[in-house]
Amino acid sequence: MPDIDVLPSDQAEFAALVEPHRRELHVHCYRMLGSFDDAEDLVQETFLRAWDKRDTFAGSALRAWLYRIATNACLDALRRNARRVPTLTSFAEVPWLQPYPDRLLDEVASPEAGPDALVVAKETVELAFLAVIQLLPARQRAVLILRDVLGWPAGETAAALEMTVPAANSALQRARTTLAERLPDQPQEWAASEPSPDERALLARFIDAHERQDVAAAVALVREDIRVTMPPNPWCFDGVDAMLGLLERAFGPESAGDWRLVPTRANRMPTAASYLRALGDDTYRAFKFDVLRVADGKIVEVTTFDAHLFPAFGLPPVLK
Repeated sequence: MPDIDVLPSDQAEFAALVEPHRRELHVHCYRMLGSFDDAEDLVQETFLRAWDKRDTFAGSALRAWLYRIATNACLDALRRNARRVPTLTSFAEVPWLQPYPDRLLDEVASPEAGPDALVVAKETVELAFLAVIQLLPARQRAVLILRDVLGWPAGETAAALEMTVPAANSALQRARTTLAERLPDQPQEWAASEPSPDERALLARFIDAHERQDVAAAVALVREDIRVTMPPNPWCFDGVDAMLGLLERAFGPESAGDWRLVPTRANRMPTAASYLRALGDDTYRAFKFDVLRVADGKIVEVTTFDAHLFPAFGLPPVLK
């Protein structure tokens, strides 16, 4: 997008100018905060701040100016909430973590997004990345995202955050060290922008096993050290034996009803959206998401979220 000298004073014209940046700013705020809902609020806050500050716009790339406002709005929100993970052994310690629909991530890289649009690589939206950066102090997180995700130069990053270049570089180095220590070293798996054919096939078998309520078939798909977490609940189930208990309650004699699962994608990961038809009901109702992390042909982690974001995924609330 070309540089702009002056922003319009007409509110409708201003909205038309900034609106094309909404989705990528939403993804940016999501990375900063780890919450889809909070990102919605912060994008609105960004546009309000941008409108209020329009007279101070000195003439530059509008996109970079909006990112600067969004980043600082997120930093203010993080300061207000003081929400940071002191340690991280599982997603159960990040209760605000939410999934992000791939169909909305795809909007950022669509042809309509323009030549400046960024490819949303898996490693920058995968749940493990989002959880680990919650360990970082807010400014380290911001520097990391601006430098390593958005590709900003050191000087521009420092100016946006009102830091010196040496301070920004130091923050980046500390953030990179934390990520290197905590993230899996599997760039070949993280390079994809969508689940692989093998992952999709594994998801289809996961869906089939759950719809048939076949405990043995479901267990056959997972690694021995499978981990199941359910943000915002502080529950963490490690190993096949723990997962067996969950499956037996879901599928056994005390089952709440029948299941229908729909394949979808979240955070560039294979995902199943589950609908439950409770006993005595004739309708399958939205119940949960299961986001799957796959390694070496097996499911190694299932992160279960409630049905709150079904509309964002374009999924209906009920199935007949």
